[in-house]
Amino acid sequence: MKISAVIVAHNEEKNLEDCLKSLGFADEIVVVLDKCSDASEIIARKFTNKIIAGSWNIEGSRRNVALSAATNEWILEIDADERISQELADEIKQAIAIAEPCGFYIPIANYIGKRWVKYGWLRTLGVLRRQTLTYRGLKKYHEDKEIHPTFAGDFTIKSLQNPIIHLVDEDISDLIARFNRYTTWKANDMIAKNKIKGGYCSFKLRFFKSFVMKKGYKEGGIGLLIAVLAGLYPIISYLKAKENENR
Repeated sequence: MKISAVIVAHNEEKNLEDCLKSLGFADEIVVVLDKCSDASEIIARKFTNKIIAGSWNIEGSRRNVALSAATNEWILEIDADERISQELADEIKQAIAIAEPCGFYIPIANYIGKRWVKYGWLRTLGVLRRQTLTYRGLKKYHEDKEIHPTFAGDFTIKSLQNPIIHLVDEDISDLIARFNRYTTWKANDMIAKNKIKGGYCSFKLRFFKSFVMKKGYKEGGIGLLIAVLAGLYPIISYLKAKENENR
């Protein structure tokens, strides 16, 4: 069984090379460059000739392009700020050698700077596992969101043990900047669907879920910040949507 690794990138010259270096076990690498104006293409061509450049506003659309371009039986989706360890590469190869067509969840180890932040993440800011290894043809993303697309597909999903290393944020400022981007995209989704709703009452629930249920308190100050941002996410998204709607 052969595996295709697919990457969707936007101006990722800082991250892309190390990501591609970690994919030496893959039989094919597909890189989709979305509105890139930096050296991402030059870097990608060191590792593959299968490069697709274009412009997409919907995340699901560009991810479907990447899935369609892959030619091998198994497809591993990875982002430029992620790395595959040798242990995970070995586990992937062992799993697909004996598996029937299905999908796999892979754990995610989220790093802020050099610190592995294990606790407190809600899906709006960071995930602890992702369905990212799939037999070709089983999976297709819905094309209705700028961020966090869902997918269609009726297939069994198993789990691997070794995590993807995710360099999610360089520091606290980068975390806050990402929160700002994500809430802007979420606001755009609300406007596009004409479903602008507040979420004021959900702050306490989301904060509690992040800080207590997801054990964010174990991370100290960073865990507190993540819980606050998780609680504010629907509120800030709503306010941005209303602001843009009234312009």
